[in-house]
Amino acid sequence: MNEVESIDPIKMLKPGRKITGVSAILLPLLADHSVDWQAFDAHVTRTYDAGLAPAINMDTGYGNLIDDPTRVQALQRTQAIAGGRDYVAGAFVADRPGDTFQADAYRIGIDQIQSHGGTPIFFQSYGLTQGSDEQIVSHYQTLSSACDSFYAFELATVFAPFGAIYSLGVYEQLMRIPNCLGAKHSSLDRVLEWQRLQLRDKTRPEFKVMTGNDLAIDMVMYGSDYLLGLSTFAPDAFAARDAMWENGDEGFYQLNDLLQYLGAFAFRPPVPAYKHDAAMFLKLREQIQTDHTYPGSPTRPDSDREVLGHIARDLETLLDRAAQPLQTTA
Repeated sequence: MNEVESIDPIKMLKPGRKITGVSAILLPLLADHSVDWQAFDAHVTRTYDAGLAPAINMDTGYGNLIDDPTRVQALQRTQAIAGGRDYVAGAFVADRPGDTFQADAYRIGIDQIQSHGGTPIFFQSYGLTQGSDEQIVSHYQTLSSACDSFYAFELATVFAPFGAIYSLGVYEQLMRIPNCLGAKHSSLDRVLEWQRLQLRDKTRPEFKVMTGNDLAIDMVMYGSDYLLGLSTFAPDAFAARDAMWENGDEGFYQLNDLLQYLGAFAFRPPVPAYKHDAAMFLKLREQIQTDHTYPGSPTRPDSDREVLGHIARDLETLLDRAAQPLQTTA
């Protein structure tokens, strides 16, 4: 697909579609900044119970900051909770600008994830995304041979300096790798995502465009599924919203609007500080003990707690309302 087709978003709407939701898991901390594994287990369990699949060791789980023992323990604990259910985990390679593609380092991450029952998603690195379009596709083909299945990942540089958004030509070639199940798209640009959905619908309809656009979570209306950091704030609310879309419930729009307000607030610049807002929000919901962030991760001002508290209360009201049976009159 060398030419970009015109886009009519209205014609792309897919009412009644069942949405696949994958939620990046926040790594909660104790007061001494060690990992609160009990809270981690509970968060993974709540995510499964809501009907979403967890994504481990993603950006939300400080995947670029944690050490290897922490990464492996997160996989072990998730596998134990999963009991054979699907989950996704980030394969991350730390490199520097100018470094060459480190296939062996990726294979180590792939083996770790697959040996613990997870499906890898390839975080970008400087080496993975350097070179011509043909070289980038070749890198993914090399990694695909080490996987049963995997997800690709496009990441805007507002999230991480090693990220890149590919050309549509590269995206089409990724779709043509048979064991590539889908790709998380985090450009924060609706038009680029609509283009990928158009291409997907024509080329490989079962391929999953996993929106990572926390500023436009309604992309699910147009055929995207999702792998979001925002859903870690309230996987129960995202699951309720998704069911409303599938069932044609007009309550979808009000709940989506509130979740989008949360996204716009939490994902304001500097975007990586959303993880501090996530910790604040989960603490306000009494689901974790502290709202500390992992050392090296940016933080938000204390004043965020007031706004997040208002959103949390409004969210509970909407969820309570959605859980009530419809009243009928005789």
